Amino acid sequence: MRFISNQVHGVIDYALALALIILPFVLNFQESSPIGHWLSVGAGAGLFLYSLFTGYSLSLQKMIPYGAHLVLDFVAGLVFLAAPFVFSFTGLVQTYYLVIGAAVIVVVLLSDPKDASMPAAA
Repeated sequence: MRFISNQVHGVIDYALALALIILPFVLNFQESSPIGHWLSVGAGAGLFLYSLFTGYSLSLQKMIPYGAHLVLDFVAGLVFLAAPFVFSFTGLVQTYYLVIGAAVIVVVLLSDPKDASMPAAA
């Protein structure tokens, strides 16, 4: 059952983008894993940017269909799940990536892809 509306999904997107940018600094990832640090910051910035242009209620410009946005989120979740193995993350950095990757995939799977606000084609 997909019950997360595009409005709720948008709130989650912006909150997660902010968390992905701030948490590596707060958790001092730079010291233990510079790649883990900057991958998260870059992913947060990317999420924020493509959210601004997604066809849902919390965007500035509706250029990216909501379905395509969900695909980007799903791929990002897979990247976060793979990152600890590809980059040999350990400890807190490993847990951070696995938890966020799994959470992103769950949110995508629970989001209603038909609940979009793209303008009708002319």
